[in-house]
Amino acid sequence: MLRPALAALLTLLPAATLAQDGPRFAFTLGAGLEAKPGYFGSDEVTFGPDLSFSFGALSVGPLSFGNADPDGLSQGFDIGGAFRLVGERSSDDYEELQGLMDVDRAIELGGALRYSASWWDAFAEVRYGVTGHESLVADLGLDLVSRPSDRLTLRAGPRIFLGSDDYAATYFGVTEAESLASAADGTGAFTAFEAQGGILSAGLELSAHYRLTELWGFEAGLRYDRLQNDAADSPITTEDDQLSANLGVTRRFDIRF
Repeated sequence: MLRPALAALLTLLPAATLAQDGPRFAFTLGAGLEAKPGYFGSDEVTFGPDLSFSFGALSVGPLSFGNADPDGLSQGFDIGGAFRLVGERSSDDYEELQGLMDVDRAIELGGALRYSASWWDAFAEVRYGVTGHESLVADLGLDLVSRPSDRLTLRAGPRIFLGSDDYAATYFGVTEAESLASAADGTGAFTAFEAQGGILSAGLELSAHYRLTELWGFEAGLRYDRLQNDAADSPITTEDDQLSANLGVTRRFDIRF
């Protein structure tokens, strides 16, 4: 995925159809609305923009990666990029977090490995927070895939989310200083808690994509996660069951140089 401003700009560009040979970069951008917990472990729901980037294919000389047609029935291993945007967490927005340090918005960049078969695929993503938490995270997933028509693709499967010790400390840990600050604030003290990394949530994701035209599509998704281990044990989290949903449009790009 890209920074929101760049993503918005790219959605306005026409599909490039210059040369049929030479380097090629194919990808899909998505934009829409998302409903999700206000922060990890929150029991409040917030609404905001949802931007996505999906790697399609990259060809440079004799090297070729991925599949330029996301609706195609490619099988075997593919590699690609991975992105996630995590919103900031501020005590100005949530009274119950008074005393805790704010966490800046995080942009996570990394890579993905996927294996696809005719009716299922599995993937693993590893990302690093280049802003915000500045630590490693990973997503593992397995999808059952159904294609009721040549335009509609349905996916459903389990998800596991892992984070390093630094990631767990950022979002689920409470330092001694934060514990004292939360008591002094009068909103109720957080007990000091040293969060460890590992499996932090596990759940299930459902998604649907409908191809409106060769370039444009419509997507919807629903995801349920249950916090695990130190994410669930953290004094910060008030709700272990986390539900999110998204609705938006997608735009394909096939740039040839």
